[in-house]
Amino acid sequence: MELGAIVLLLGVVIVVVLFVAQPFTKHWDAKVLSGHELSVFQANRENALNGLQELDSDYNLGKVPEDEYSIQRANLLKLGVEALRKLDEIQSAQLAHPSEPIKPPVIESPIKSLADDDLEELVAKRRAARQQKAAGFCSKCGKPIFQTDRFCPSCGQAVNSMQSHSKL
Repeated sequence: MELGAIVLLLGVVIVVVLFVAQPFTKHWDAKVLSGHELSVFQANRENALNGLQELDSDYNLGKVPEDEYSIQRANLLKLGVEALRKLDEIQSAQLAHPSEPIKPPVIESPIKSLADDDLEELVAKRRAARQQKAAGFCSKCGKPIFQTDRFCPSCGQAVNSMQSHSKL
């Protein structure tokens, strides 16, 4: 009977230790999870900002139509706001438990910001290069034709040498 009592006492002690240790393990999991969440939401924020910058530059260059631009911009803003909201929640939770703050990882933006003058210079060079390649317009559809084109890229009309000499 003494062996049964020892086994029973040992079982009760194990259950009590597990019960008492449970909040500590949950707190540890929450810290690890919030650290992972923090890096995920920071990455989401950076992706939204980079996407907005690229979308704005594409729109300013005329690559994106206005209706698509507004939809895509709204979606990117929604993602960015959600990431910022989650980051605020995590940081407020950190302020509630200041004993072990989680340091956010350092994220450097891969896109270096260019000055407006540099961008304007690049755009001017690109436009000049495109104008040098233009050879005229298609006689059938009126779309621009480049010097290297044998056929119109829009309608497929054969480009004869006489037509390709008519400049812009």
